[in-house]
This record gives sequence, structure tokens and C-alpha cells, in this order.
Amino acid sequence: MDDRADTDRTAFRAACVQMRSGIDRAKNVDAAVALINEAAQKGAHFIVTPEMTTAVDREAGRLSASLPVGEDIDDVKAFAVAASENGVWLLIGSMAINRGDGRLANRSFLFGPDGEIATRYDKIHMFDVNLENGESWRESRIYHPGGEAIVVETPLARLGLSICYDVRFPHLYRAMAKAGAEVFCVPAAFTRQTGRAHWKTLLTARAIECGAFVIAAAQGGVHEDGRETFGHSLIISPWGDILAEARGDEPGVILAEIDTSRVAATRRQIPSLALETPFKVLNVEV
Repeated sequence: MDDRADTDRTAFRAACVQMRSGIDRAKNVDAAVALINEAAQKGAHFIVTPEMTTAVDREAGRLSASLPVGEDIDDVKAFAVAASENGVWLLIGSMAINRGDGRLANRSFLFGPDGEIATRYDKIHMFDVNLENGESWRESRIYHPGGEAIVVETPLARLGLSICYDVRFPHLYRAMAKAGAEVFCVPAAFTRQTGRAHWKTLLTARAIECGAFVIAAAQGGVHEDGRETFGHSLIISPWGDILAEARGDEPGVILAEIDTSRVAATRRQIPSLALETPFKVLNVEV
């Protein structure tokens, strides 16, 4: 629903959809579409949903068994319809896609206002960690990592796509910024423990060090499979200002105005991308 004036093409309204996805894919799709519709009704031109929008399920076998091979599935079709009916750019933060080789892809889909898929992104960095509270995750056992970073030109902005754990790898965002990205999308399902400690700090750092907007839609709350996620979806300016924040882990929508002219203005003030200097690392023994 592009109601922006022709003379103001640098500004648009972005929305984060915060969810608490369960095991049932159809129910999750319905919940996501309802929130997408709400965001569009509130004037959003670009809407981002969280990582694992269509299912949060730690039982890999159950999730795989529910998915036919490939992208020709009802989930994808439903989101294409949601984008076209609302006339918005829609980033489905990620959904599990059956690759047909025994592993899944953790894949984002960007839909245009015509309902067509503009691009896809497969999560590069797998969440393989051991936390002090006893939580252990091995995403690489289930998912195949992607190998390509994506910067996509849209009429709204140049978007750099990423997913969740990617945010801990700053060189990815630096590379996307150098390739022209003005807005980083970071759909996520941060654990409650790591979210409390690092969520806002990591996202703000990526915004500041690259002079880019960050749009981070999150899963939040206690899920059907027992997982606990942090919520607190965020939209952050290139200067590191919090433009919008979900105040907790409840499902809902947050919105903020994005003016991409602020990206160039910030990078002129602090031209760190342009002033990078080659160097080598010396290991010195004393």
C-alpha cells in the first residue's frame, strides 16, 4: 500500500511482526497472515516476519515429515497472496524448506507487491552452541548452510538479508554495506538467555558500524516444543537510535518510519566504510 508522495521516495514505513510460532504450520501461517494484514492496515510498506515463521519445532523428524520437497507448498502460496492483497513488500524471515537430500534450508523469501518472489536467502551461519544454562543447539544437524549473501535492490531501499545467528558475524554486514545495503533485515529466534545478554547490543553494533538501518523481527515467549525465545523486536537507525521496540515477548506489530537518506548522511559524517585501511596481523612473542 504505497501512499508515499512521488517527491519523497526515500521514506517508507517498516513493520516487524513478532510471533510465537508453534508446531502446526497451518496455524502459524494463519497467525502470520493476520499480523501481516494488521501491519498493512497500519500503513506499512515493508513487513518483516521472524525466523521460523511457519514452525518452531525442535523435533527435526516431525518437521521434515510435514514438508514436501521444494517450495511449491501452501505456506509460500499463502504469503504470496498476503503480499499481493496488501500491496506490500513482504520478507518472510524464514521457513524450513525440504531440500530433498535429508537436510532442510532455513530460507527467507522476499515477496513483491505483485506476490512474486523477488529473491531468497538461505541462512549462512548455523547456530551450533553450548550455553551455560545447559542449552545445546546443533542447527547444522538439520539445516544445510547457505553460501551466498544477498543484497537486493527494491523501490524502497537496498536490503541486506540475514537470519538470526548471522548477526554475530560482523564481516557479513560490512560486506553487504560495501555492496550497497542500506537496510539490514535480521529476522530471528534468539534464545531467552542470549537475547537478554546480547540481542540489542549486537543489532545496534551492526547498525552503527555500517551506518545502516536494522529491522529485526523476533520470535518471543515459550513455544509448544518447550523452546523459550526473547522477543523484543527492534527497528534501529544508522546512528544507533531505537526507532521502535516490542516491549516484551508477546505477538504483535511494531512500526517505524525509514528514511534512507539518513544512511548517506550518516556515512558522510563517519565514513568508516570508505576509510578502511588494509593491514596484516603480526603475532609477536615477548
